[in-house]
Amino acid sequence: MPVGPGPAHPRRRGGAFASLGGFTAAAFLTLAAATLTLAAAALAQSPALPQEPQFGESGKDVPWVPMPEGQVEKILTLAGVTPADVVMDLGSGDGRVVIAAAKRGARAIGVEYNPRLVAYSRREAGIASVAERVSIEQGDLFDADLSRASVITLFLLESVNIRLQPKLLALRPGTRIVANTFQIGAWTPDVFQQDLAGCDVWCTLYLWIVPARVAGAWKTPQGTLSLGQSYQVVRGALGEGAFAMPVAGKLAGEEIRFSAGSAQYRGRVSGDTIEGTVTTSGSIRPWRATR
Repeated sequence: MPVGPGPAHPRRRGGAFASLGGFTAAAFLTLAAATLTLAAAALAQSPALPQEPQFGESGKDVPWVPMPEGQVEKILTLAGVTPADVVMDLGSGDGRVVIAAAKRGARAIGVEYNPRLVAYSRREAGIASVAERVSIEQGDLFDADLSRASVITLFLLESVNIRLQPKLLALRPGTRIVANTFQIGAWTPDVFQQDLAGCDVWCTLYLWIVPARVAGAWKTPQGTLSLGQSYQVVRGALGEGAFAMPVAGKLAGEEIRFSAGSAQYRGRVSGDTIEGTVTTSGSIRPWRATR
């Protein structure tokens, strides 16, 4: 309670405060002192409001650097975030990505190691009126259960992304991974976007779609389909011996496309089955492969 200059001593003004219906000045001062003591105790027991995060604040794996607000919206747009998605931001910092995702109607999960940033981002989610769709978890991003997400956002160093790569590739096919500036080692992004208009730093965005796992031998009406896989790129052969045709194609989640000779194959991978169509000389017919 602030204390400032008060009126002249009550006794010098005819004793107006000397007695108020039996309530003496001494009693008043005693009550005031007790009130101040209780207020101070309550304030000491109240949790302090989280302080504003500091640029470059230390973290477990990377320092905290805020993603520009414009890039936050672009990265969510690149991932095609809708209310049907669960967005997980690894190293969520002040919560700006998960809050923006929640404002789009998605459910959003932030994983942050720094407990002060966790407290701050939870408060910000409440201020933004999206707390019911936002969960901020304090912990190590390498220990997080990523399988809950349909979209994962990254603003980490490439060395950290590379360490995460095995967990990312093991996710459900079709999971979208978007990153600002830093790639995931040798895994070529499916989409590369650089928009310098109105952007000064951190202007490059990447999108990867976790591919289905198709390496191996598949039985088809056209013979054995032998596929090798490097991330989303597939190569191999269809048929046996001298009649085998080279195969080259690509995966986008569960969707696969490849060519074998003049034929164009399209299909959807579901475990050990691929079903789709094959187009030859303008004719389209069903096609199926099993592993």
